[in-house]
Amino acid sequence: MNAQSIIYNRYKDSLFSISLKYCTTKEEAKDNLQDTFLDIFLNIKKYKHKGSFEGWMKRIAINKAIDRYKKNTKTNPIDNFNVESEEILIDNIDEVPLNVILSFVQNLPNQYRLVFNLYELDNYSHKEIAKLLSISTGTSKSNLFRAKKILKDNIEQYQRRN
Repeated sequence: MNAQSIIYNRYKDSLFSISLKYCTTKEEAKDNLQDTFLDIFLNIKKYKHKGSFEGWMKRIAINKAIDRYKKNTKTNPIDNFNVESEEILIDNIDEVPLNVILSFVQNLPNQYRLVFNLYELDNYSHKEIAKLLSISTGTSKSNLFRAKKILKDNIEQYQRRN
């Protein structure tokens, strides 16, 4: 087995999970995974052995998904600096199955989902998100707030039905 096959087999599942998190469909995530591995193999000599190899590949997968999003986005985001500073809390969230929560995240509007994933799941700052998505930090904060509000509403509706 050659080195590329070993790398692919070892990391395909984790990079596919990342792709699913940032892409809108499974097919798009598969395309993103393929583009990610092409980029990894074409640029592997650029890996500087600073940080983990898996972290380097993860950033490539995220950046590929963001590039795909930017390419397919036709509207410019509207800045909104009037974000409420209150924290959005959800009661009894532990009673909601993880797959239900993940489906709610996956169904967020694209920009909200990207900001939510980058900030909450991958620990990017609003400044980093703004740079990646070509938006202002205020827009990043606003999109995160709105994503959390939508998620809270969806989870509360789910809880009332079950």
